[in-house]
Amino acid sequence: MKLKTMKSIMGWVIILLTIFSAVLIYFFQQFNILFLALLLFEIILVIRYRKIFSPLMIRVSQILIGLLFLFSGFSKAVDPLGTAYRIGDYLTAYHMKNDFGITIFLSFVLNTAELLLGGLLLLNIKPKITPWLVALMMGIFTLTTWYDAIYSPVPDCGCFGDAVIMTNWQTYYKNLAINVFVLIVIFGRLKIKSFFGNIIEWGIALLLAVIFVGFQYSNYIDLPMLDFRPYKIGNRIYPEYLMPVKTYLTYRNKNTGETKEYLSPNYPFDDQEWIDTWEFVDMRVEDPNKMDGINLAIIDLDGEDITQTIVQNPDYQFFIVAWDIESADLGAFDKINQWSVAAEEIGIRLIVLTSSEEKLINDLIDERNLTDAFEFYNSDDIELKTMIRANPGLMLIKNGLIINKWHNNKIPDWKTLSRDYFLNH
Repeated sequence: MKLKTMKSIMGWVIILLTIFSAVLIYFFQQFNILFLALLLFEIILVIRYRKIFSPLMIRVSQILIGLLFLFSGFSKAVDPLGTAYRIGDYLTAYHMKNDFGITIFLSFVLNTAELLLGGLLLLNIKPKITPWLVALMMGIFTLTTWYDAIYSPVPDCGCFGDAVIMTNWQTYYKNLAINVFVLIVIFGRLKIKSFFGNIIEWGIALLLAVIFVGFQYSNYIDLPMLDFRPYKIGNRIYPEYLMPVKTYLTYRNKNTGETKEYLSPNYPFDDQEWIDTWEFVDMRVEDPNKMDGINLAIIDLDGEDITQTIVQNPDYQFFIVAWDIESADLGAFDKINQWSVAAEEIGIRLIVLTSSEEKLINDLIDERNLTDAFEFYNSDDIELKTMIRANPGLMLIKNGLIINKWHNNKIPDWKTLSRDYFLNH
């Protein structure tokens, strides 16, 4: 009896230690040999004492993995296009063909698989088969994130979409912690009995798969129902009240090697003796107006940066975001073209942001007979993809505030826009 109690205590200690380690991941953003050793030690403990885990411990592990898989799958399935972009980054990093058809297909497959396995674990469906499928997926994830942590082919794996951003080392640590629970479930799978009969289990699995695919599709043909990015509705692309930008200059004493940093222009530039003794080394700029996650640069077709002129416009303006004109839904341009003159007549600018070259821009204008209301500018394609999950997407902005966003499948007509936003313009 005493031995059984000791085994039970040890099993719970391993589970609680792993949960505690998972919390600690927040504090270990880069490589740490001691923390890595702790996670590997927990895996070794589970393998060594694999027979001590009771059905309750195994069920708890099932639930923990299931909830994590559901959250991870949901955070990506709510934005399948964003997941496709991340997969494309991986294909490019591994020198493989980065085709949109392939990446969006893999996005749907990956997200559905993760959601489905999470649901099966949570509902204890197919408890003898599901753990092996989870182990296979986690094996692939662990090897991939180990490579990411060592070589950093991509800056962020996107394991939780844009909902939770982790470093590559944190992602690897996270997968090691998950593997502890996966091993507990694998070793104890024969101790867990199904809640339902075989036919009902397959029926539930099929139903879940259909629901998860449908959920992704609804987020693919329209904007994500949850937006975790910095350009979501209600956010600002520049501060409401601008603060002065600070420039710091670093100088070094030619004789002693001492360095000093000065806040410009508060340095003795009019002292000839000082000028003869000190030499310029470096400069850094602190811009308190920079918004987290927003790196928008708007360049006119002559190569001039006009970002501030546009984003600080106090009036209503539309951003038509087409990161790639060649693959854009040109029908959406036709819909906007129908009311472009009406918008221009009341002083509302139509700013088209694209990464495409000028020839493609001119071809678009000629092919779709776009009015002169459209103003074309260049911007980084990655930033444009971040701004809105559509090509093109439409954004309404006023005084730096994002008022609303529309997918290319949901471009509103002028009557609707006038009624909702411009009646008192």
